[in-house]
Amino acid sequence: MSIIYMLLAISVVVALIFFVAFLVSVKEGQYDDVYTPSVRMLFEDELVKNDPEKNQPVNKVKSN
Repeated sequence: MSIIYMLLAISVVVALIFFVAFLVSVKEGQYDDVYTPSVRMLFEDELVKNDPEKNQPVNKVKSN
């Protein structure tokens, strides 16, 4: 019967550790941005290369 009390105490301590870790991550702003990750895959990355003559970036985007 004493093993049940010991396991119960250990599980409460582990649960408190995870709860404190969650509170710290919320306080540091880990979960602030909830919109951007869901739409990040919808944005296409543009290929940008430097123009050797002018030494400035040039966008290589086709226009119709």
